[in-house]
Amino acid sequence: MLTEDLLKLFSRDLNRLKSEISQYQNEANLWKVDGAISNSAGNLCLHLIGNLQTYFGSVYGNTGYVRDREKEFSDKAVPREQLLDMIEQTEQMLKQVFPRITQEQLEDDYPMEVFDHSMKSAYFFVHLAVHLGYHLGQINYHRRLLDT
Repeated sequence: MLTEDLLKLFSRDLNRLKSEISQYQNEANLWKVDGAISNSAGNLCLHLIGNLQTYFGSVYGNTGYVRDREKEFSDKAVPREQLLDMIEQTEQMLKQVFPRITQEQLEDDYPMEVFDHSMKSAYFFVHLAVHLGYHLGQINYHRRLLDT
């Protein structure tokens, strides 16, 4: 089923995110911006966590997570260990939520409007996986360019 494949992809990429965050030689560089690079790796990490915790945890897991998207980009200097714990908590949440998502739910419209229009849940889930991969690539480049 699609949910099994998506869980594997999300787990893989969240583990890569942990690896990227861990590889910063200077922890302060997680929050560095420079020139046209306006989003720090730390803020992108917070954004990815907020995204997944909202669209899976809150909506399908009834976790009670309340997103503060603006804070994802305004918080600075969150300790690396806290980021890594948040990534781990997000992965554990996904492992609990995905097995409970039914085929019918995948075929139904996603329960909340996200992009000013309705869409099937399966489509939105694939979008979220691509979104994670996109920002993961940005974090990788951020680390290699600015962690000097």
